[in-house]
Amino acid sequence: MGATFIIGGYGYTPPTNTPQPQQPVKPLPLTGFTLVFSDEFNYTGVPDSTKWDYEIGFIRNNEPQWYQKQNAQVGNGVLTITTKKEVKQNDFYNAASSNWRYNTKTAQYTSSSVISKGTFDFKYGKVQARLKINTAQGQWPAFWMLGSNRGPVAWPACGEVDVMEYYRGLMHANLAWEGSNGSSWNAKNYPITKYGNAAYWNDFHIWTIDWDKDYIRIFMDNNLMNETQFTNIRNAIRGNNPFQEKFYMVMNAALGQDKETIPDSTLPSQYQIDYVRVYQK
Repeated sequence: MGATFIIGGYGYTPPTNTPQPQQPVKPLPLTGFTLVFSDEFNYTGVPDSTKWDYEIGFIRNNEPQWYQKQNAQVGNGVLTITTKKEVKQNDFYNAASSNWRYNTKTAQYTSSSVISKGTFDFKYGKVQARLKINTAQGQWPAFWMLGSNRGPVAWPACGEVDVMEYYRGLMHANLAWEGSNGSSWNAKNYPITKYGNAAYWNDFHIWTIDWDKDYIRIFMDNNLMNETQFTNIRNAIRGNNPFQEKFYMVMNAALGQDKETIPDSTLPSQYQIDYVRVYQK
């Protein structure tokens, strides 16, 4: 069994052998689909508040970065999330707390996590995002989704879809739901060297999700990364299928997956989003 890693929000044990990309399958054509949400980021300033909100503070996985609004800026046609090495005082510091989010006095890094929670969620359709990620050591950018029921229904029962997640030289595409003793996963990961060299990754690429009541397929530039049939998927305790309910989107840049070293020379770093589009039939 492989070592335990943290994916998206949480943890799973990846397979010992890295899977090969699945047979080429093109995403569904846009014929018959209507654009129901988009941000082309063709403006200057902060992300559109009618479409996006933020996570603030230390959020998950004992990650070292402090999430704040200031590190997400729009200009030159893209949303740029900048990760910096800088000291930030914990606004929610409480020395008496047993929770690391509050008893950690300062952060040594800052970044942003931009979310559509409370502004836009959806069930089924096609999602397309054009992204340029940073593949330097210690970087952990992601574009993912969480079930909107996360408030009353805790993770993993709310469901998680990791559309794009990069760390430690691997590209991940995963789904998670509630298992009998924690989380159940359909997790896929691929060495980024399979797709191209540094010049390849210093460019934008398109991630696509095709989602209906029976499956989710995740693509990168038409490469099928994950296909999950979930007609028979059920949360082990609650008995529902979270992938037949609404989800919201998350775009964040974390650091130091599984305490990976973060070289000072790699910061500040940028994760850029050219557009996010959601289509439904």
